Amino acid sequence: MDSDGADDNANYNLQSLTHFVASLAAIAARDRFSGVSRNLASQLTVPFFDTPTEGKENKTKAFRVPALRNIISGAAPYLRTSQRRWAQVHDVRFLATQQTDRVFQKYKKKLDKIAKEKGLKDINELKEVYKDKIQDLKKKATIAIPTSDTSTAPPPPSTSSPFPPPPPAPRIPTEKAPSSNPGIKTLSSYLDLEKSRALPEKELEAIWRLRHAHDAQSLCAVIPVPVYKTLESTARKYPHFVLPLPKEGQGAEIHFLQWTFPAENTVTVLFTHLAEYKLRGEYSQPHTTITHHLELAEDKGVALLQGQVVEGRGVSVDEAKWLVMCLQKFYGVSGEKSERRRLLEQFGKGDASFKVEDLLEEAEKIV
Repeated sequence: MDSDGADDNANYNLQSLTHFVASLAAIAARDRFSGVSRNLASQLTVPFFDTPTEGKENKTKAFRVPALRNIISGAAPYLRTSQRRWAQVHDVRFLATQQTDRVFQKYKKKLDKIAKEKGLKDINELKEVYKDKIQDLKKKATIAIPTSDTSTAPPPPSTSSPFPPPPPAPRIPTEKAPSSNPGIKTLSSYLDLEKSRALPEKELEAIWRLRHAHDAQSLCAVIPVPVYKTLESTARKYPHFVLPLPKEGQGAEIHFLQWTFPAENTVTVLFTHLAEYKLRGEYSQPHTTITHHLELAEDKGVALLQGQVVEGRGVSVDEAKWLVMCLQKFYGVSGEKSERRRLLEQFGKGDASFKVEDLLEEAEKIV
């Protein structure tokens, strides 16, 4: 080969090798591990080929193979450590088929044996014979998914309205319940109503008092219906009030009372210490409870009162009787312009003109 051809060949080899080195340098520059990048870059700066010089034979020397081998071998560990393993996505139908095939292969010999014992040709005929039974077993093994009843569900609220929809209307019971509160005792819990209706009023009153004579903490009374009607009429207007309880040598305690109407023929009054009611509100425990039973009001013309004083609540039976008497004096007045009626109205309306002094003054007149 002449000198011109040798020069061209040397230049071509030099350009090819330069492109190869530049490619390796670009790969190293993109490497996210800076230490490996610097290692590759430092090795690439080493001249691994000789350039022709003047005065020497114009012959291209072979490039330094050890240096290039070091570069490639140095990059190999990085290439190995940078490998990523990706999750494989399989078709569910493929997996299900594979699982079924595995089960089939596992029991193939047993199925062949059963088919021969039954006088069948192969497993396919065995499947055909037991087709119905197989379907039944599949249905039994299927888990039913509960579905909501969309026919009774209310429509979803509209998001365009700034106000929430009104609550659904309460259902009207088809049959009237005997009592809205099962914890309330009716008159039938104490007396035989059919026999009581046949008794004269005096005998009924005596039986009612004897019925509670054994309980020292109980209260009882027989109220004529006209008097009770006045009490109930006033109570429905002013269901809350306070009453004073005189304490010897201690002035008077204030007690809070509340009327409730839990059932058609049952009306209850709860007495609570005012201090406890202020502290606990509706969770306060009453010390005295009285209940008016109206089952015999139409037949006998009386309302039967039954009460219970809780022992250890700071109120004796005699003090509870005083509170019941005060209740009748304040709620049993018929005059609209009486002082007691005025106090009921002021307290019921939250009037600031209500004064405890006026209440004590009226209570003293009861004695």
